[in-house]
Amino acid sequence: MPDIFLSYNREDQARAKLFAEAFEREGFKVWWDVGLRTGEAYDEVTETALRTAKAVVVLWSKKSVVSRWVRAEATLADRNKTLLPVMIESCERPIMFELTQTADLGNWQGATDDTAWLAFLGDVKRFVTADRGTAQVLWAPTTMPPIPARHAERGEPPSLAVLPFTNRSGLPEDEAFADGMVEDIVAALAFSPDLKVLAAGAAAAWRGKAFDLREVGQALGVRYVLEGNVRRIGHTLRVTAQLSEAESGAVLWMQKFDQPLAELVALQEQLITAVAAHLHVKVRILEGERALKATGDLTVHQILLRAESMLQGRLTDAVAEARRAVEIAPDHGFAHAVLASGLGMQLLELGGSDLALHEEILTVVGRALALSPNDPAAIWRCASALVFVGRPDDGLHHIDRVLALTPDNPMAFHVLSLIHIRLGQGDEALSSLGSWERLAPGSRLLFISLHLKALAHFLRDEQDSAIDAIDKAFRLNPQYSMTLLTRAALKSLAGAGDDARASIRALRLVEPSTLPERFENRATMMVAPWAATALNTAFRKVWDETPLA
Repeated sequence: MPDIFLSYNREDQARAKLFAEAFEREGFKVWWDVGLRTGEAYDEVTETALRTAKAVVVLWSKKSVVSRWVRAEATLADRNKTLLPVMIESCERPIMFELTQTADLGNWQGATDDTAWLAFLGDVKRFVTADRGTAQVLWAPTTMPPIPARHAERGEPPSLAVLPFTNRSGLPEDEAFADGMVEDIVAALAFSPDLKVLAAGAAAAWRGKAFDLREVGQALGVRYVLEGNVRRIGHTLRVTAQLSEAESGAVLWMQKFDQPLAELVALQEQLITAVAAHLHVKVRILEGERALKATGDLTVHQILLRAESMLQGRLTDAVAEARRAVEIAPDHGFAHAVLASGLGMQLLELGGSDLALHEEILTVVGRALALSPNDPAAIWRCASALVFVGRPDDGLHHIDRVLALTPDNPMAFHVLSLIHIRLGQGDEALSSLGSWERLAPGSRLLFISLHLKALAHFLRDEQDSAIDAIDKAFRLNPQYSMTLLTRAALKSLAGAGDDARASIRALRLVEPSTLPERFENRATMMVAPWAATALNTAFRKVWDETPLA
């Protein structure tokens, strides 16, 4: 009985060899057809190995998806609950496997320290060592019957037009750069759930003309207009971007970005990413504030904006709003994802003690991913919820999918940092947080990012850096319970008893009825087990030392 049956197309044999050799280095017994002995009946031996293998790793590629042999092997493995599929090349999988969670190792070339490979290897190890009667594929949504939607106004995100940027340098090369800026900003915002961005050519008629913003807004049907210009200042190229409300003409945001001309080619992508990132954050804040002020009959889109605006301070209200959205639009995948995210935060607040809530989160996540399998905004929200139900490896696979679809997705990196902290990977967590900070400048989540940064430094045994980060998080939001919990523990470990006790007193004021065990459970849900033990021991010590007011 082999541990792993490797299913692939003959033309992918070189890639298959990488997998076979890597699995064998890990001690697995691997069956793949190069091991057939002369005279053996191919069908008989293959079927025996396929039926008895503990895991069937199917390598999907453009060749294998049209191979009747590979499709048949995948079908039998799926029926036997032994299927572990892998994408080794971008391709359209057979439709019956589209909703099966699939690892993406298209760029993997055999490196043993590759993050995606290690995550997949962990899944294989759990699968192979599990009891055959209970073994399951990596958690993923199952096919579900259509849900009838109630009649309700869905609404949609506001529209944005990016007008042609003005070349104030007068140089032909800067004209091409300005046009490229517009196209790339539109592309960078294309997957945003908060904006509907018009194609770059939609606003071409206003190139080089004087115009009234209200006229542009009415002609294009947009709420926001982004203008910009490019000019040279000495050895620097400056890009100025300005966001305005079309109806009123009010300037909502303006930013200048400078790059040395000598480094422009290398840094051009960073410049475009920076403009798009600032714009995305600003519009998100504006739309959240607009939704909170809205009255009367709200669209589903407005309800979800309200829910997300409430997540960091009014969690109960946020979940209620998300439930409202799901109730009136039960086939809305993104609504389920927002609800899953809120429920995950509720589970964290309860210290993971509510088993019914745990199961509800898995159900809601499953529906969200089944209804919106290719929506990055829905997927990363589901990934965050999976972390809090104790499935960080599953969350990692979904985040890999988000980053494959949108490589500069800031919230994917934010959730990725949380996953790395839960897995005890401090270096990777800091790297992900660095990407998030670059892609989401001015975000309201900075205090949470600093809290995560403190935990990442703690995992790296960098006490001073951890305390510096937690103090910054505390100054930004002195009432966030997770920051107070972590600050009390870190200050206690550093011998700063007064600060540690002050954090305990603040925590008791913020959540006066919460027992210390629940706080400790929250730490256990956030970080790797060994780190949670150290933090909880320090936390309990200072808790017991701090008298009740």
